[in-house]
Amino acid sequence: MIKVSVMYPNQPGARFDHEYYRERHMPLVQRLMGSRCRYYTVDKGLSGGGADAPAVYVALCHIFCDSVEDFEAGFGPHAEEILADIANYTDLAPVIQISEVVVGH
Repeated sequence: MIKVSVMYPNQPGARFDHEYYRERHMPLVQRLMGSRCRYYTVDKGLSGGGADAPAVYVALCHIFCDSVEDFEAGFGPHAEEILADIANYTDLAPVIQISEVVVGH
């Protein structure tokens, strides 16, 4: 199993609509990717290394797929629509990482 992490760096003055991201964008991704997206999670950054330190990322999502090929097959045909929706919830550029899940829940 692989995990595609999409991370939005916390930058002063940046705009991020958590409700839109949670209620509209990620369900859109799930719907368009269909069964190729096994499930996803959404995180909202609270703090950094200490209680008073700002979160490194304002938000993250993790998309779980069986393989990189499944992710590409599910995301690729819809990439233009998914990427165009980013402007509806943020002005931040996401950082993306694909990882192999070596320990699960």
